[in-house]
Amino acid sequence: MATMAKKSVGDLGAAELEGKRVLVRADLNVPLDDNQNITDDTRVRAAIPTIKHLISNGAKVILSSHLGRPKGVTPKFSLAPIVPRLSELLGIQVQKADDVIGPEVEKLVSALPNGSVLLLENVRFYKEEEKNDPEFAQKLASLADLYVNDAFGTAHRAHASTEGVTKFLKPSVAGFLLQKELDYLVGAVSSPKRPFAAIVGGSKVSSKIGAQGLSVGASLVEEDKLELATSLLAKAKEKGVSLMLPTDVVIADKFAPDANSQVVPASAIPDGWMGLDIGPDSIATFNAALETTQTVIWNGPMGVFEFDKFAVGTEAVAKKLAELSGKGVTTIIGGGDSVAAVEKVGVADVMSHISTGGGASLELLEGKELPGVVALDEAVPVAV
Repeated sequence: MATMAKKSVGDLGAAELEGKRVLVRADLNVPLDDNQNITDDTRVRAAIPTIKHLISNGAKVILSSHLGRPKGVTPKFSLAPIVPRLSELLGIQVQKADDVIGPEVEKLVSALPNGSVLLLENVRFYKEEEKNDPEFAQKLASLADLYVNDAFGTAHRAHASTEGVTKFLKPSVAGFLLQKELDYLVGAVSSPKRPFAAIVGGSKVSSKIGAQGLSVGASLVEEDKLELATSLLAKAKEKGVSLMLPTDVVIADKFAPDANSQVVPASAIPDGWMGLDIGPDSIATFNAALETTQTVIWNGPMGVFEFDKFAVGTEAVAKKLAELSGKGVTTIIGGGDSVAAVEKVGVADVMSHISTGGGASLELLEGKELPGVVALDEAVPVAV
């Protein structure tokens, strides 16, 4: 595993920041409803500590983020709806640019007073962003004196705003959020308090049951992953690692909140039915196994928790982790649907760490290097 000791924004004070233009790559990719209202502001709130540190030390902050997956300039993916909430949380009026680079943006940047914030438009309006085009990265970097990456959710992508700009800006450092993600996730993998458990769920996990040669009826199966799943079962056995799969499942006759359902053994899913949740035996077995753990990482729900009828397994696991967290167990919720699940159950605030990046946290836990992190300056080792 690569060392991820990176220079942090916390290492920079007024001497390094006052009057300086700081390009901050944040992750403001929040869900919006049809009226462009933010439905979950977690990511906006997560970006605040880094921005506050910079403006309180007299920096001029230039914020860059993406929203959604626009194809070119797409008004519904504008970052404009983020401005009111961002301003409210920071306690200052955030300015918004209508573009990402170019003379108009340069004019706004040059007029910025110390301690102010300018939000650039959606960086993915430019196709050069995802291509990590050096010329585009240089134009973006030319707006600033130094760089802070606080967008963990996109750190696994080598894009212009996450990796390309670091070639033109020094120092390039980690923001507080990115730092916290690395501390928890790298720490969890490299030196966890044991016993250590990983709970992996989500729609792409059904192949693990199929790997045992059981019929899974109409459930989703990734046929191309069966061989991998079979080899993982064998590897776990060989290493003496307990790999627990559901013993019973709640099945449905259709994918709908009002489907007919029944509990059957995992080995007896009838044709035409699909498994949409784990059953009561599985819940009891999983919870008993978790009882002895010291570190737990959870990525992916136990079933289709968006439908109340099939949310029982996911909610039971969320409550169990909340209870363990209260006893001092390190609980790490790894992005995406798992976060939505703990929010739904109302136990998000008791977990040790809630990751803001789904794909990024999974890749980090797999031991992969994240381009957006690798590109940052190394921390200077302190002689002890």
